[in-house]
Amino acid sequence: MNLTPKQLRIVQLIRESRLTNGYSPTMQELAEATGVSKVTAFEHVEALIRKGVLAREAHKARSLSIVEDAPLPDEVAPLQFPLVGRIAAGMPIEKCEQDDMLDLENLVGPRMGTNAGTFALRVEGDSMKDEGILDGDYVLVERRNTARDGERVVALLPDGETTLKTIFREPDGKIRLQPANDDFEPIIVESCQIQGVVTTVLRSYR
Repeated sequence: MNLTPKQLRIVQLIRESRLTNGYSPTMQELAEATGVSKVTAFEHVEALIRKGVLAREAHKARSLSIVEDAPLPDEVAPLQFPLVGRIAAGMPIEKCEQDDMLDLENLVGPRMGTNAGTFALRVEGDSMKDEGILDGDYVLVERRNTARDGERVVALLPDGETTLKTIFREPDGKIRLQPANDDFEPIIVESCQIQGVVTTVLRSYR
């Protein structure tokens, strides 16, 4: 969708205001934030409504909202990743399945952008604690089917369970999935399916 820089900024301001305050900015606030007149801000809003990006409740102040599933460019799309399940940082747990979305705007505040090649998992267990991956953390995982030795991977085991460990290939051809906690033993398998490589660890203290 072709939006002007001012229109992109207006969509961002409306998103941030609704997340923070629960309602949209006034036309005067939009005008001041974008450096245009109130009339020009109104014209931009009307154009966004015609383009199917914004909606407004009739006869209600501060009711501008972003239309669900509006085809927004990456600059104004929420930073969301599919939250596909839980990942064991201890004993393996059930195979991950598509479940929900992890919205980083809710977790760490408003940000912009998308990344379709990345998904999120919530960590359960403390087998990776010595590498700073703790129970309750979220990890962002780059969807890949290969990994280098020493990378932290989401591995699908032959029995259908998944686990988060550091991968190493042994001289005899077996794969060692190494925990980062002396209380846990490595998992040694003939083969496993790499579902992705951990790129980011997220922790919320709220």
